[in-house]
Amino acid sequence: MGQAATKIYGRMVKPDLDALARLPEDVRRNVPGNGLRLIVAHALQNAGDQVVNASTVLAWLVASIGAPSWIIGLLVPVRESGSMLPQAALAPWVRSHRQRKRIWIMGAAGQAAAVAAMAFTAAVGTGTAAGVAILFEVACFALARALSSIASKDVQGRTIPPGQRGQINGIAAFASGVVAVTVGLGIRLIGGGDVDPAALAALLASAALAWVAALMVFARVKEPDGFPAENNDDGGWLARSWSLLREDKPFRRFVGVRGLLLVSALSPPFIVAMAEERGSGGLSGLGPFVIASGLAGILGGRLAGRLADRSSKNLMMWGCAASSLVVFALVAATAIPAAAASSWLYPAAFFLLALNHVGVRVARKTYVVDMATGDQRTEYVAVSNTAMGVLLLVTGGISSALAQLGTGAALLFLAALGSVGVVAARFLPEVSPGKHTG
Repeated sequence: MGQAATKIYGRMVKPDLDALARLPEDVRRNVPGNGLRLIVAHALQNAGDQVVNASTVLAWLVASIGAPSWIIGLLVPVRESGSMLPQAALAPWVRSHRQRKRIWIMGAAGQAAAVAAMAFTAAVGTGTAAGVAILFEVACFALARALSSIASKDVQGRTIPPGQRGQINGIAAFASGVVAVTVGLGIRLIGGGDVDPAALAALLASAALAWVAALMVFARVKEPDGFPAENNDDGGWLARSWSLLREDKPFRRFVGVRGLLLVSALSPPFIVAMAEERGSGGLSGLGPFVIASGLAGILGGRLAGRLADRSSKNLMMWGCAASSLVVFALVAATAIPAAAASSWLYPAAFFLLALNHVGVRVARKTYVVDMATGDQRTEYVAVSNTAMGVLLLVTGGISSALAQLGTGAALLFLAALGSVGVVAARFLPEVSPGKHTG
């Protein structure tokens, strides 16, 4: 990739020239090519994620093979927490490698293998045994994702300057949104959305191939060698993680705020449940969920990327505020019988939350990469994700318990949590180019 890469990348990403000029010559020369490779690899991974979605496709699959409902309830916690909890323990091993892209490739290969196993189970399995097998495969997928999650931030930080990272994440989200809409429309054309396990098995197999393609692209990233960190984890990774949270005030604030941003991530499944409780036909079938998620990526991806590069802090704050408002408005609307019976109310709320989640997700990824340098970035990503795994289990447990009183109670709890997050985010330090005050 030479002049052609520079031209294509220049049309897609608006660079921060000052940040670019501060890079070493060998890194600066490879930014366009590396940027394109990261966009393609992350877009392929995100496209696979739209298929291996625990709250939509996998939940539909588990139900369609006749597995018990308790397995469906465990899919999201296992998927999300499983990829976050191990990261602090893995961080010392990751820091021992000169090049982190190899870790990402290992993680992508593990995800491809796990998704291929899900496809096989979907094609031949039924009942509780198949459901348990899929849950185990989701756990394996999540563990492999933990490796890619740690390494991706390191590789991006080493190869892409501040001012471009959010745009790369946003473009990848846009591309995966296009894939999701295509898949969702295809599902809607298959029996009005009532897809069988065989069709879902084919979808999962294609997702496994997406990860294989992604690792082949990522392998061509030209990452500069770093110095492997010495193993100085006196007292072990747990003590080191606790020390980082206790002593690093800006980082501790970020972790706390991130834990309050879960309204956009945890509310959508409750909206689906509320729609089913009210007998709304607007969310019948699998297709509308996938389409809504895809449209959110298309409409919000690139815009979120640019806004994150301007101020990832503000994007987190306003995305969380908008999510809380959507949830409060939805709960209020359901108190009106005519509105509660509307077929468009729940799909509209689901879409708006998905759109806000794109912004929050891009913003917090960009924020943690911009706030640290070198191996500190590895620690920040790993420890914050492990802490989030714990917070996700706690928050998910509380909201699930409140859901026994009604889905509205769970939604109000998450919206209130998000409102606190908006206030807390105001006190985060600015780390974005042109906004940095420290």
